[in-house]
Amino acid sequence: MIHNKSVLLALVVSAYAMEMDSDSPRVEFHPVNPGSKTFHWILTLFILLIIPSISTIFAIANKLSWSLLLHFIAAGYSIFDTLFLRFPDGDNHENRTSRGTSWFLTVLLGVTVFIGTLINGTNLIINKFYPNYGGGNGEYGKMTKLYKSLSVIVVLTGWVRVCMAPVALFGFCYGRHTGQCIAHGIMGSAFIGYSFVLSLVLVVPWIRKHQLLSPNTPTQSQEFYDSTVMMVWGIVNTFTEHRWGEEDWSMGDYQHTSMGIIWWAGGLLGMFLSRKNKRSFIPGLLLIFTGYSMSAHSQHLMISTKVHAVFGIALMSAGVSRIVEISFLLAGKSCSLPNGEILQFQYFPSFCLCLAGILFMGATEEQLQLVHDLGSDHSAYILVVSSAAFMIFLWFQVLLWGYLKLVGYDEDGELATGIKYESIQDFEMDEIEDNETV
Repeated sequence: MIHNKSVLLALVVSAYAMEMDSDSPRVEFHPVNPGSKTFHWILTLFILLIIPSISTIFAIANKLSWSLLLHFIAAGYSIFDTLFLRFPDGDNHENRTSRGTSWFLTVLLGVTVFIGTLINGTNLIINKFYPNYGGGNGEYGKMTKLYKSLSVIVVLTGWVRVCMAPVALFGFCYGRHTGQCIAHGIMGSAFIGYSFVLSLVLVVPWIRKHQLLSPNTPTQSQEFYDSTVMMVWGIVNTFTEHRWGEEDWSMGDYQHTSMGIIWWAGGLLGMFLSRKNKRSFIPGLLLIFTGYSMSAHSQHLMISTKVHAVFGIALMSAGVSRIVEISFLLAGKSCSLPNGEILQFQYFPSFCLCLAGILFMGATEEQLQLVHDLGSDHSAYILVVSSAAFMIFLWFQVLLWGYLKLVGYDEDGELATGIKYESIQDFEMDEIEDNETV
């Protein structure tokens, strides 16, 4: 009888405690000037990331005048943003990394504009003091290649700037959280970059159809390069996640170091199997192992554990779908036969990588603690973050579609003029003849 009363009392106390916990006051969150800060971030996103990415597409398509015009707009805003605007936290302070990125981007845009005006002959300084030096570089000259390279770097720096702004606004990543923020930012961005690379290889027809156009041309498959990058990253990760012989091993050290080991081991095998332009399942398999490992990582917060689990599922989905695409859908070929059209399923692996990347970037401890304190749950947060992945992947496809339009291709990859080439060499020779005629 006494035992039953004790059990009943324990149940009542537990229920009361749960009720008190559910009714406990939420952490109040009162951001300073949220409207103006949100507008500032959206404006920065548009002018310092979207416009430079469009400018880069124009540059790569050799439409340098339009590219330079857009870079002028971005440079003007970047100067104003760096000198007069801030992304301050609640203490009215913007971290040094965010400020440094802003200054670096401003200088980089200035150099890019200078090189661009030098190419098209509108550089006032060069025209005044060195009138015989400006212009006449040509579409494939060294200065033009430098301008295109700088354009790509501007986009990457703009991405860092846009991603650093919310970190600065919320006052994240100080103290012991710095290392985690860096790891999540770099790794998440790497997965998103990998997504763009796979989209590029898929959408650009002369890359996708290289086996059909030039079957005898010596080259390497995409999996060879993927395996090489994974191998290098694995070696770096193996010897940087833990200071061997200098400190005790923690659970995190075991988890991250083991991922480094399997990446360089699998990467070496992938390089061997994908030599001589052969397709390989190894990169996809490494994504599956990595996704499984990340989904099994226990976190301090339940919401963090669940977000990491969905990140792992997205990464495993990318790996499984990549293997299905290579081994079954394409049967080891670079594209679908007989005409090399894009199959809808082929977009799925790269989208999953984009989703995994943005989920990982949004899975830091401070971010998820804030979401938890505001009373949200993992499902709502994952849906919002996944929406960003949809928009990023859409932007990738729009950029690639726009590039093909600029160089005279339609959505299916065929030349809009109706001219078809039997090989990549024919395409290049025809382009050279046109340049010589001009």
